[in-house]
Amino acid sequence: MSRIGNNPIAVPEGVTIDIKDDVVTVKGKLGELKQNFSGVSIELEDGQVLVKRPSDSKEHKAKHGLYRSLVLNMVNGVSKGWTKELELVGVGYRASNQGQVLDLALGFSHNIVMELAPEVKLETVSEKGKNPIVKLTSHDKQLVGQIAAKIRAFRKPEPYKGKGIKFVGEELRRKAGKSA
Repeated sequence: MSRIGNNPIAVPEGVTIDIKDDVVTVKGKLGELKQNFSGVSIELEDGQVLVKRPSDSKEHKAKHGLYRSLVLNMVNGVSKGWTKELELVGVGYRASNQGQVLDLALGFSHNIVMELAPEVKLETVSEKGKNPIVKLTSHDKQLVGQIAAKIRAFRKPEPYKGKGIKFVGEELRRKAGKSA
């Protein structure tokens, strides 16, 4: 059984938490996030957030750990922020951006142009001799992960040569090619 839900969440300086009518609002220097919750009670005591469950039923145990993790991610997001880095591996693969518009050349007959949400900060790094990198930064962990997964889905890494879009630091399972 997981005991994640029992751990208190320390609230750093500059972060305010408001709990009203089954909605948790977390405000910080990077932004504001809201989350609905049900099946548990969330309390703010002595600069710590406590998530408590009413019973030991399976549903309450599951929601206990879930909402504790969601609130922790919100607190970390508005205080530090979340970053995902994607690496484009392949000959001729390029990435560039104009503001919030990402332009990807991934070996298709046309470039892929994608407009990102205004909450996400986009940055592309292209150095000679190195693979292009796309950096996504935001206070919302779920949004960053969702956009990163969408970009990765345009050209998933293939197992033979490793070409495609992968997360920086991701270990790919490689296969041996044809044996002659």
